[in-house]
Amino acid sequence: MKPLLTIFLIASCALATGARGQNDLKTSSTANCPAATEISPLHVYGLWRAEFESLSQGATLLFEKHPELAGSFRGAVNRDGVKALLAGDVDQGELTLEESLDGQHISATWLGTVVENSCGKEIKGLWNNTSNQAPDGAASHPFVLRKLPGWQ
Repeated sequence: MKPLLTIFLIASCALATGARGQNDLKTSSTANCPAATEISPLHVYGLWRAEFESLSQGATLLFEKHPELAGSFRGAVNRDGVKALLAGDVDQGELTLEESLDGQHISATWLGTVVENSCGKEIKGLWNNTSNQAPDGAASHPFVLRKLPGWQ
C-alpha cells in the first residue's frame, strides 16, 4: 500500500505544479508587453515587413544594434531587390529612420509611432521621399511596419 500512496502523492504534486506554471505563463506574457512609450531599440531589432498605402509593393527591413551609437539601431531595407541602408532610433514611442541609397546622402525618412497595445510589434507613420527615386514618384506614403514572427 505504501508504494501506491507514494505514486499518488507524486502525481498530485505534479498536477498542482503544472497548473500553477500555466497560470504564471499567462501572467508573464501580459507583463512582458511594454507600452508604446517604453519601446527601446532592443525591442526594434529584427526583421520587419513594411506595407505602403496606395503601393502594391512593400519592403522588408532588418534592424540591428548600431555599433557606434548607443541607443540607436541601423539596418537595411529591401524593395524587390533594391537595397538601401537605414539608421534610426525610437524614443517615447516615436520612430525616426533615415534611409540612404548610396550610404552618403539621405534619400528618405520614416517618421512613425509605435501602435499602443502592439507590444512594440507594429509601427504606423509616414515615409517621405527626399530624392527623386520613389517607386511611384510620390513625395510620401503612409506606412505600417509589422515585426515578423520569430523575432522577439
